Amino acid sequence: MLPAILTTLLWSCSAICAARSAKIVGGAPANLARMIVGAALLGLCAHTAGRPLLGGPALPWFIASGFIGFGLGDVAMFCAIGRIGPRLTMLLTHCLAAPLAAITEWLWLGTKLGWQEITCALVILGGVALALAPDRGVKIPHRAFWIGVLCGLGSAAGQGFGSVLSRKASAFYPATHGVLEGMIGGATAAYERIVPGILVALAFFLLARRTAEKREPHAWPIAWPWIIGNALAGPSIGVAVYQWGVATTPTGILMPIVATVPVITQFLAWKIEGHHPTRRTVLGGVIAVAGVIALAAASGKLKLG
Repeated sequence: MLPAILTTLLWSCSAICAARSAKIVGGAPANLARMIVGAALLGLCAHTAGRPLLGGPALPWFIASGFIGFGLGDVAMFCAIGRIGPRLTMLLTHCLAAPLAAITEWLWLGTKLGWQEITCALVILGGVALALAPDRGVKIPHRAFWIGVLCGLGSAAGQGFGSVLSRKASAFYPATHGVLEGMIGGATAAYERIVPGILVALAFFLLARRTAEKREPHAWPIAWPWIIGNALAGPSIGVAVYQWGVATTPTGILMPIVATVPVITQFLAWKIEGHHPTRRTVLGGVIAVAGVIALAAASGKLKLG
């Protein structure tokens, strides 16, 4: 449960940094830059902290997870945000990734959840949906809307299936006494995932820059602190903690908690940028957080009373 909560907080901070850096230098360059910085930090940790690369039979699964989750999933999310906006994109991504991952893990890996855990997960997703549902009167061109929805579905599939592939990879290390439990093991697993993700991000950057708006060179010094902050809270420390959670927690429990990221992000944006959340956002956030607390209690990770 702790890795899921830490991941939620880190990824919420990462989202704020990502939005700032993308606004300054553009989404595709900012995404590629933060992944390169993240890979460097993860590689440094993996090669110097006494944890060699995991390799072995798990390596192909981590590569596939990185290609689908880090690569295709992030690119699809970027394309969706540009067409249907961040709120609807986050709604599709986080509310659909969790059930997709839970069903896939149940059918493929045989991981089952109790009715209390399923109920709590649905409460969390319901709170997120309430908080992030687009306001009435927001008009999006028909073609852009459906392309954006398809990209949002691709983002959800990338996050959900990528997580299950990581769970599959972690199953190859049942007797390593915690090599995938904790920050170092998670950093090593994240390092193996991020390399194929960089290749996808690079290909997308090369395609996008043909039509992207030219940015002034002096914008990069302004963007780098946000890019580094994004890399720390996202691809490096954030994903390392997430991999720790994937290795120790069923995705049906982990991902509904992580689905509260966009809700927490809105409250952070309120404090940092002055963007006031609506009453519906507050109500949805309260419901989602209550679901997280109940899920922690139902899974035996929290004792109440």
